[in-house]
Amino acid sequence: MPSQQKKIIFCMAGVLSFLCALGVVTAVGTPLWVKATILCKTGALLVNASGKELDKFTGEMQYGLFHGEGVRQCGLGARPFRFSFFPDLVQAIPVSIHVNIILFSMILVILTMVGTAFFMYNAFGKPFETLHGPLGLYLVSFISGSCGCLVMILFASEVKIHRLSEKIANFKEGTYAYRTQNENYTTSFWVVFICFFVHFLNGLLIRLAGFQFPFTKSKETETTNVASDLMY
Repeated sequence: MPSQQKKIIFCMAGVLSFLCALGVVTAVGTPLWVKATILCKTGALLVNASGKELDKFTGEMQYGLFHGEGVRQCGLGARPFRFSFFPDLVQAIPVSIHVNIILFSMILVILTMVGTAFFMYNAFGKPFETLHGPLGLYLVSFISGSCGCLVMILFASEVKIHRLSEKIANFKEGTYAYRTQNENYTTSFWVVFICFFVHFLNGLLIRLAGFQFPFTKSKETETTNVASDLMY
């Protein structure tokens, strides 16, 4: 492939990586990961509410990795509330999982920026094979995509398996018990998903630029070496 086309492809990959890094940084700081509706189970059972009457006992909340807000309803009007995970909910949430989500998100941002630098260096510089060359690009893209995948898996497990929304809704609520009716992943979660997809796409762009995948290249090299040994 002509060098000019390679520069264009690497520039595209670098711009995509840079936009992903900005998107993940924004996503980490915003409370737009999950939106959930919560039902005041205690109040609904006391008055045997059903149908449209349940609307008076249904509240909602949205939260991210650091803070969130919502409205509780138990038939006596709306009660807005705000919360932060640190230090308010440390005793209620699975702290180790939550910290790992934040940690891998930060690693994802750093590696995505490193990938941006690598792509731009390959486009305009004179890269050397081991670090800045195709092998380095494949490696950074693979590790970054793996971090994005881990962030999504860990967060999904915290929300679904550990019932994060219910724990937040029931925190310091001695009188009423709340139950999650439904949960939807919102903008920030899908930004991480898009970032994961972009790193996969960057791997295809590297291949499109004319560089073989590392494992394919190693197999071809081994075959050549074996043929040479047989000849001599």
